[in-house]
Order: sequence, then C-alpha cells, then structure tokens
Amino acid sequence: MSLNDGGLSRIYFDNPAGTQVPQHVITRTVDTLVKHNANLGGYFKTTVDAVALVDEAHQACADFYNAAPEEIVFGQNMTTLTLHMSRCLGRRFTKGDEIVLSRMDHEGNISPWLLLADDLGLVVKWMEFDPETYEFSSDALTKVLSTKTKLVAMGMASNCTGTVHDVAQFTREAKTAGALVYLDAVQYAPHYSIDVQALGADVVVSSAYKWFGPHMGILWGRKSLLQETFGYKVRAVGEDLPHKFETGTLSHEGMAGCLGAIEYLEQFGTGATRAAKLKSAWGVLAEYEKSITLQLIEGLRKVKGLTVRGVTSANAMHRRVPTVSFTIEGVHPDAMAKHFAKENMFVWSGHNYALEPIKKMGLMDKGGVLRVGLAHYNTATEVDRFLSSLNRMLK
Repeated sequence: MSLNDGGLSRIYFDNPAGTQVPQHVITRTVDTLVKHNANLGGYFKTTVDAVALVDEAHQACADFYNAAPEEIVFGQNMTTLTLHMSRCLGRRFTKGDEIVLSRMDHEGNISPWLLLADDLGLVVKWMEFDPETYEFSSDALTKVLSTKTKLVAMGMASNCTGTVHDVAQFTREAKTAGALVYLDAVQYAPHYSIDVQALGADVVVSSAYKWFGPHMGILWGRKSLLQETFGYKVRAVGEDLPHKFETGTLSHEGMAGCLGAIEYLEQFGTGATRAAKLKSAWGVLAEYEKSITLQLIEGLRKVKGLTVRGVTSANAMHRRVPTVSFTIEGVHPDAMAKHFAKENMFVWSGHNYALEPIKKMGLMDKGGVLRVGLAHYNTATEVDRFLSSLNRMLK
C-alpha cells in the first residue's frame, strides 16, 4: 500500500534507523494480543498457546542465525541487550584486562563496553579504519591485539559508511588470542544471510525492527558461553537457557512479530528447510539491492562537491550494505534533510549514533552526514526521484 501526504507519495529511505513492516507482521502481532494474551507457565488455554508461540519464535530466530533455539535471547533492542550482556560478561574480567572496540561502530556496541571499562579499570584499545577507503586494513586488529585482550566488540556492517567488515577473519584472530568476540549485526541483518556457525564468534545481536519486524532485539550466544556466564536475574528464574538472560515478562506480541518477519522473508527463497529458504532469500534480495545502490552512488558521484562516505566501486557493492552517506561542500546535512522531508523523502542527517566514524572523518562540527538507506522494497524510480530532487535543490 502506497501512502501519500499532501499529494506526495512517501519514499522510505530511512531504513537504517528502522524498516517498514509487512502486513503479515501486523497480523501476527494483533493475533497474539487478541488470542494468546497471557503470561507463561499456566494450565489454561491462553497461557499454553503463549508458550507455544514463544517457543516457535525462538526456533524461527534460531533458523535466522543458523543456531539452536536455546541460544536465542530476546530483549528490547540491540543496545539494551548489549548493556545487559556487558554486565554479565564483565564478571569474567579484572582490572588491567584489555578490550578492543571499533572506530567504525554504532554507539550500541561501544558505550556499554566503555562504561564497563570505566567500572572495572579495563584498558580500551581501538581498531582504526582508513578514512580514505572507509575500510579496515587486514592488520587492523593485529595492531591492537595482545595476550591481555579479553574481548573484541565490533559491527558486521557500519550504519554510517555502509562498509561490510571481514568479521570472520577478525574473529579467527581474536579467538587465537583467547578473546571473546561480540558482533553487532544490526546493519548487516536486513541485507545478508547470517550464519553464526561460519562466523565463529561468541555473541551476535541484531534488532528486528531493522529487518522488517517489530521493536525487539535478538541475541545469539554460544551455548557453552551462555551456560557458564552469570546471569543478572530475579531469584524465581532458574538457570535454564535462554530464560536466565530474558529478564521479566517479554513482549510476546513483539516475539510474534519477529516470527512474522521471518515468515515474510522466507517467501523470497527456496529450500527444504526454513534456514535454507532464508539463506536463498537473502541472496535474491542482496542482488537486487546492489543494483539500486550502485544506481544511487553513480548518480551522487556526478554531483559537484559531493563526497560519498563509503565504498563506491561498481565491483565492490558486495563489500557494503545499501546505506549510503554523503556530504556536499558548503551544504549542511540538516538543510538537505529538511529539503527532502518537504518532498516526502525520508532520510537522516547528523551522526546517527555513529560518533566514532563521524569524528574519525572530521565531520562532527560540520553536521555529520546525509544518510540514504535503501531496502528491497525501494525502487529504481524512487532513486531517480531522489537524485532529481537533489539536483534541483543544488541549482
């Protein structure tokens, strides 16, 4: 359904901050509130149905990550889950231990660890990226890794530059040093398949509202790690997984919406199992997104004084997600965002919680960037309309 405001159809290019949801997600959510609205653990109809729904949602998200359902932890969002898990994992660390963070990351995978480091007296080291290529060098982690490193926290893709990182390589290096690896998949998850078995990390977390679901966070943790890690919880909760990390009564309607989003994504793929269908689906969607991302980038590169803050090579679209940030010499990002808002094109300006990359590129006092984020439901026509609007504004 296409919505109009004042005669102008909406163009949703605000996807890195949150995607739109399909009708199936809405139906799943409402159905749960109407038919299965009860707490868990009783003997009557609605509570029994609620348990079945929660179990099904865990299994669906396990298929999403290629994991086991007991390794799936639901929470409010990635940031909230990470603040919680940082405290749980922090009981393994002592003063003087080192943790490695990434200059490319969103604050959701930086601030929780900085707070923990401040509380425990940990030493923070940084993986630095090249502000010219917008990528990490192959030795970016090696430069800061040591025998004292206890944790490496980094994103799978940047919400600012759009760069996809070789986290599998960095994970192997970190594990060789004996460090835990905590990956933020929030920007990666709406565009590519995630296989936690292949990644080799210890924790991977994303937010469903970035991949066409409701406002929920879904964390995968390696079973052995979750079992041995202390969980901050009330006394009435046992040690069974994943419940010792799922504090309080969760949003069952939100979990149903996550299930609905995964069911929606399945339709784009083929295979004998849900996991196989999802892997196939992401391949199909990624190929389409690459084409419209390249269309956008090629159009932007024709604009005088404009700098795309990310990978631009036509044969390197696989090394980025369709989150495209740019700056124009002498034009404030907020002014551009306001212009596009008047034309009913939804984009973001500023730092977008990517404080470290914005500072690294020297853009904090210049208003950050103008960010355009595409998804599989965007079209080539919408990209053309955006580029035309940009050129009109500059003239």
